[in-house]
Amino acid sequence: MSPTMATLLDPTARGRVILVGAGPGDPGLLTVRAVEALGRADVVVHDGLIDSRVLDLAPATAQRISVAKRRDRHTLPQEAINALIVAHVKTGSIVVRLKGGDPFIFGRGGEEVEAVRAAGLAVEVIPGVSAALGCAAEAMLPLTHRDHSSAVSFVAGQCKGLSDQDWSGLAGQGRTLVIYMGVATAAAIADKLMADGVAPDMPVAVLEKGTLEGHRALKTLLADLGAMVTRESVESPAIIVVGEVVELSDAEDKLAAWARVAETMA
Repeated sequence: MSPTMATLLDPTARGRVILVGAGPGDPGLLTVRAVEALGRADVVVHDGLIDSRVLDLAPATAQRISVAKRRDRHTLPQEAINALIVAHVKTGSIVVRLKGGDPFIFGRGGEEVEAVRAAGLAVEVIPGVSAALGCAAEAMLPLTHRDHSSAVSFVAGQCKGLSDQDWSGLAGQGRTLVIYMGVATAAAIADKLMADGVAPDMPVAVLEKGTLEGHRALKTLLADLGAMVTRESVESPAIIVVGEVVELSDAEDKLAAWARVAETMA
């Protein structure tokens, strides 16, 4: 079998990388194929938010390398991560690149596949449950619904300047917008959407630490999004969901709660 045809189904194949989606956090949401890949790993190159129970699925002898990323603070730049993966694959190792959520949804998986292929090496991708799907399911928040939303879009709140991104038409009546990595820019996101014509009273949910211990599902209106994130001390990882479907969820209504507090203080 040629190197470019090597897959997990060929246990004798060496020198390859497998991009694995680790899901939104809970190890129980890993796919069977992801568990199989981890069990064959010689090297695991992993994101910082991967649960230790997921890492424990790799052999005790496997080398574990963290390339944790936080906002504006990366352990390694992406180019160095690409080079690290390629270097280990060239030694004949089976390298599992373990990424939160799904590798191809704001996971830079496409860049890593390009780098591995440019080096003439074998690569496989095992999808994972993306944060939008896992967190929404936990909060009983349907991203589409025949009566409320016939379209859903995914955008990133910090990949580049918000002013450079065109989100017009992605949020509004009959549509759902899911924003990854938007906690730090929540107020600016709300202003941007309202400037694009989205109603200030559009329901919005913030799903914090979905499927993990301490998870919260909070809801408010678009005009209050930035203020609510501050009031509730919301932390990453979290996603923001904008759309009428939010009203169907189990998210706690924080605007109503804040109004009751304000009334008692008046």
